[in-house]
Amino acid sequence: MSIEVNNETTAKIDAREFVDLARYVFDAMFLHPATELSITFVDESAMSDLHEEWMDLEGPTDVMSFPMDELREGSEGELAPEGLLGDIVICPTVAATQARIAGHSTEEEMLLLLTHGILHLLGYDHVEPEDERVMFTLQRKLLLTFLAGRTSRVGISDTGGPRP
Repeated sequence: MSIEVNNETTAKIDAREFVDLARYVFDAMFLHPATELSITFVDESAMSDLHEEWMDLEGPTDVMSFPMDELREGSEGELAPEGLLGDIVICPTVAATQARIAGHSTEEEMLLLLTHGILHLLGYDHVEPEDERVMFTLQRKLLLTFLAGRTSRVGISDTGGPRP
Protein backbone atom coordinates (compact mmCIF):
# COMPACT_ATOMS: atom_id res chain seq x y z
CA MET A 1 0.00 0.00 0.00
CA SER A 2 1.17 3.45 -0.78
CA ILE A 3 -0.52 6.07 1.37
CA GLU A 4 0.88 9.57 1.14
CA VAL A 5 0.01 12.28 3.67
CA ASN A 6 0.65 15.95 2.91
CA ASN A 7 -0.03 18.70 5.42
CA GLU A 8 -0.27 22.11 3.77
CA THR A 9 -1.56 23.76 6.96
CA THR A 10 -0.18 24.84 10.30
CA ALA A 11 -2.35 22.20 12.04
CA LYS A 12 -0.52 19.48 13.92
CA ILE A 13 -1.24 16.25 12.03
CA ASP A 14 -0.16 12.79 13.20
CA ALA A 15 0.41 11.34 9.72
CA ARG A 16 1.00 7.87 11.14
CA GLU A 17 -2.51 7.79 12.65
CA PHE A 18 -4.09 8.62 9.29
CA VAL A 19 -1.96 6.05 7.46
CA ASP A 20 -2.89 3.44 10.08
CA LEU A 21 -6.61 4.18 9.64
CA ALA A 22 -6.36 4.09 5.85
CA ARG A 23 -4.57 0.73 6.03
CA TYR A 24 -7.21 -0.58 8.40
CA VAL A 25 -10.02 0.47 6.05
CA PHE A 26 -8.13 -0.92 3.04
CA ASP A 27 -7.84 -4.29 4.78
CA ALA A 28 -11.47 -4.27 5.89
CA MET A 29 -12.63 -3.46 2.36
CA PHE A 30 -10.34 -6.09 0.81
CA LEU A 31 -8.31 -3.67 -1.28
CA HIS A 32 -5.21 -4.88 -3.07
CA PRO A 33 -1.96 -4.33 -1.12
CA ALA A 34 -0.65 -2.15 -3.97
CA THR A 35 -3.57 0.30 -3.73
CA GLU A 36 -2.49 3.96 -3.62
CA LEU A 37 -4.09 6.88 -1.78
CA SER A 38 -3.14 10.51 -1.25
CA ILE A 39 -4.40 12.46 1.79
CA THR A 40 -3.88 16.22 1.84
CA PHE A 41 -4.74 18.65 4.63
CA VAL A 42 -5.46 22.19 3.40
CA ASP A 43 -6.53 25.54 4.81
CA GLU A 44 -9.97 27.06 4.34
CA SER A 45 -8.91 29.18 1.37
CA ALA A 46 -7.59 26.20 -0.59
CA MET A 47 -10.64 24.12 0.34
CA SER A 48 -12.96 26.94 -0.73
CA ASP A 49 -11.21 27.06 -4.11
CA LEU A 50 -11.59 23.29 -4.57
CA HIS A 51 -15.20 23.34 -3.39
CA GLU A 52 -16.11 26.06 -5.86
CA GLU A 53 -14.15 24.54 -8.76
CA TRP A 54 -15.43 20.98 -8.39
CA MET A 55 -18.83 21.34 -6.70
CA ASP A 56 -19.80 24.87 -7.74
CA LEU A 57 -20.42 25.69 -4.06
CA GLU A 58 -19.01 28.64 -2.15
CA GLY A 59 -17.00 28.40 1.03
CA PRO A 60 -14.91 25.64 2.53
CA THR A 61 -16.17 22.14 3.21
CA ASP A 62 -14.80 19.44 5.50
CA VAL A 63 -13.65 16.77 3.05
CA MET A 64 -13.52 16.19 -0.68
CA SER A 65 -12.74 12.95 -2.49
CA PHE A 66 -11.32 12.65 -5.97
CA PRO A 67 -11.50 9.08 -7.33
CA MET A 68 -8.91 7.97 -9.87
CA ASP A 69 -9.22 4.35 -11.01
CA GLU A 70 -12.81 3.94 -9.77
CA LEU A 71 -11.85 0.98 -7.60
CA ARG A 72 -14.55 -0.88 -5.68
CA GLU A 73 -14.22 -2.99 -2.57
CA GLY A 74 -13.20 -6.59 -2.90
CA SER A 75 -14.31 -9.58 -0.90
CA GLU A 76 -12.68 -12.12 1.35
CA GLY A 77 -12.18 -14.46 -1.58
CA GLU A 78 -11.22 -11.82 -4.13
CA LEU A 79 -9.26 -8.65 -3.48
CA ALA A 80 -10.07 -5.54 -5.48
CA PRO A 81 -7.63 -4.98 -8.36
CA GLU A 82 -4.60 -2.85 -7.61
CA GLY A 83 -4.66 0.78 -8.62
CA LEU A 84 -4.85 4.38 -7.60
CA LEU A 85 -7.83 4.81 -5.28
CA GLY A 86 -7.64 8.59 -5.42
CA ASP A 87 -7.09 11.76 -3.42
CA ILE A 88 -8.78 12.91 -0.23
CA VAL A 89 -8.56 16.54 0.86
CA ILE A 90 -9.44 17.47 4.45
CA CYS A 91 -9.76 20.94 6.00
CA PRO A 92 -8.67 20.82 9.68
CA THR A 93 -10.30 24.14 10.62
CA VAL A 94 -13.70 23.04 9.33
CA ALA A 95 -13.17 19.70 11.09
CA ALA A 96 -12.36 21.54 14.33
CA THR A 97 -15.68 23.41 14.22
CA GLN A 98 -17.58 20.19 13.55
CA ALA A 99 -15.68 18.39 16.33
CA ARG A 100 -16.68 21.02 18.89
CA ILE A 101 -20.34 20.64 17.89
CA ALA A 102 -20.12 16.83 18.00
CA GLY A 103 -18.25 16.79 21.31
CA HIS A 104 -15.10 14.98 20.26
CA SER A 105 -11.56 15.91 19.27
CA THR A 106 -10.51 17.47 15.98
CA GLU A 107 -8.32 14.44 15.28
CA GLU A 108 -11.29 12.12 15.74
CA GLU A 109 -13.32 14.28 13.37
CA MET A 110 -10.57 14.17 10.77
CA LEU A 111 -10.33 10.38 11.15
CA LEU A 112 -14.09 10.22 10.58
CA LEU A 113 -13.67 12.41 7.50
CA LEU A 114 -10.90 10.18 6.16
CA THR A 115 -13.11 7.11 6.57
CA HIS A 116 -15.96 8.97 4.88
CA GLY A 117 -13.68 10.02 2.03
CA ILE A 118 -12.36 6.51 1.44
CA LEU A 119 -15.92 5.17 1.26
CA HIS A 120 -16.77 7.83 -1.33
CA LEU A 121 -13.73 6.77 -3.34
CA LEU A 122 -15.07 3.21 -3.25
CA GLY A 123 -18.40 4.32 -4.71
CA TYR A 124 -20.48 4.79 -1.57
CA ASP A 125 -22.76 7.81 -1.42
CA HIS A 126 -25.43 9.29 0.82
CA VAL A 127 -27.79 11.09 -1.54
CA GLU A 128 -30.66 8.63 -1.04
CA PRO A 129 -31.80 7.74 2.50
CA GLU A 130 -31.04 4.01 2.12
CA ASP A 131 -27.59 4.74 0.66
CA GLU A 132 -26.93 7.14 3.55
CA ARG A 133 -27.91 4.47 6.08
CA VAL A 134 -25.63 1.90 4.47
CA MET A 135 -22.68 4.29 4.12
CA PHE A 136 -22.91 5.82 7.58
CA THR A 137 -23.41 2.43 9.25
CA LEU A 138 -20.29 1.09 7.55
CA GLN A 139 -18.39 4.31 8.28
CA ARG A 140 -19.29 4.10 11.98
CA LYS A 141 -18.35 0.42 12.19
CA LEU A 142 -14.98 0.94 10.49
CA LEU A 143 -14.03 3.95 12.59
CA LEU A 144 -15.23 2.58 15.92
CA THR A 145 -13.47 -0.76 15.43
CA PHE A 146 -10.29 1.08 14.44
CA LEU A 147 -10.49 3.32 17.52
CA ALA A 148 -11.35 0.38 19.77
CA GLY A 149 -8.01 -1.13 18.82
CA ARG A 150 -6.26 2.01 20.00
CA THR A 151 -5.95 1.99 23.77
CA SER A 152 -4.85 5.62 23.74
CA ARG A 153 -8.03 6.77 22.01
CA VAL A 154 -11.33 7.87 23.49
CA GLY A 155 -14.39 6.71 21.54
CA ILE A 156 -15.86 8.92 18.87
CA SER A 157 -19.53 9.78 18.78
CA ASP A 158 -21.46 7.16 16.86
CA THR A 159 -24.43 9.36 16.09
CA GLY A 160 -23.75 9.64 12.39
CA GLY A 161 -21.41 10.95 9.80
CA PRO A 162 -20.03 14.30 8.84
CA ARG A 163 -22.38 17.15 9.26
CA PRO A 164 -23.25 19.21 6.19
